[in-house]
Amino acid sequence: MFQPVSAFLALRYSTANKQNSFVSFINFFSVAGIALGLMALIIVLSVMNGFEQQLKQRILGLVPHVVVHEAPQNMPALSNAVKQTMPFTETEGVIQARNGLRGVQIQGVVPKQMAESIVAQNMLSGSMNALESGAFRVIIGRALAVQLDIRPGDKMRLMVAGASVYTPLGRMPSQRIVEVAGIYGVGSQMDDKIIFMSLRDLMRLLRKPENADTDTRLFLNDAFQYQVVLNELNALELNSDNWRERQGPLFDAVKMEKNMMFMMLLLIIAVAAFNIVSALVMVVTEKQGDIAILQTQGMEPGQIRSVFLLNGLFNGVKGAIIGLILGILVTYQLNNILALLNIQLALSADGQGIPVDLRWHQVVWVTLFSMALCLLASVYPAVRAMRVQPANALQNE
Repeated sequence: MFQPVSAFLALRYSTANKQNSFVSFINFFSVAGIALGLMALIIVLSVMNGFEQQLKQRILGLVPHVVVHEAPQNMPALSNAVKQTMPFTETEGVIQARNGLRGVQIQGVVPKQMAESIVAQNMLSGSMNALESGAFRVIIGRALAVQLDIRPGDKMRLMVAGASVYTPLGRMPSQRIVEVAGIYGVGSQMDDKIIFMSLRDLMRLLRKPENADTDTRLFLNDAFQYQVVLNELNALELNSDNWRERQGPLFDAVKMEKNMMFMMLLLIIAVAAFNIVSALVMVVTEKQGDIAILQTQGMEPGQIRSVFLLNGLFNGVKGAIIGLILGILVTYQLNNILALLNIQLALSADGQGIPVDLRWHQVVWVTLFSMALCLLASVYPAVRAMRVQPANALQNE
């Protein structure tokens, strides 16, 4: 089978057998460094993606993605980023139970339109449909239920700061005895802060008429794509707020940590790739006699340069393939490996180990980047090999 002379020689050098232990030793550690660096990068990126996705589901499943204030009754059609809309209102209040008081955020919702929400999918008891208008029932988080020792069917006093009445004792917050209709467990830090109530019941508790204007809650297909919707709302001159105003600093911190880990591991790959520089320089030094003979037989300097460029690229490809295979295998079996090593970590929402989210576009990108670094690291040795003087090289043999 025909193959260029440069590629043939490069492949021969990169697959040097035990008869040339020095070249074999150099190639082995070049390949091993690339493989280990790429494997570590794939594993860490997948775990960081998993943690980010968990936070996105747990926290942004409870916090409204976008809330439009004073929205018109006939809400204009928005982009496909909006999954659905729902009449909505929220306020702050206080729960008084047998075991104490807790400040909470009360969300007035339409139960049927919450059927596909993460809350409805993580109900530990009861259901969203129990929030019937006029029943004055609430659904609370498991963390809050544990703190106040509340169970489904229990009654408690709910006071809201958004409305008040004047009594002989002075101004008093609007309050009502409510029944716990269900408990949800999303596994979020917001579980002990957010409770759900029928929209109409909350409007009555706030002493607003039934025909009073409410806000409109927008459910997005992807909460991170909120800016597209905000641009449309701004064009329509509608006032709104979004999840970043409440939880933006947390996700900014997670993103910064993810980017820093990514940069650190890229530097590990860069160090491994640029080890090829010293490796190929030593190979060039050892093969000066071979280079001189090839030049005397008519090989062009450009072909000599291609030999060592391809040599470094072949080593990078081998290391990238090994690192890619090991990274994917370890990522998919990470929790099994931790269980085998008796390392117990329950960090996912269901308590079943470390959340992992392998994204193939990231895998392809870092693999190509690793091979590009190897090719870049081969440039200096290849240029040095091209400049070898045959007379001097043969004289020193």
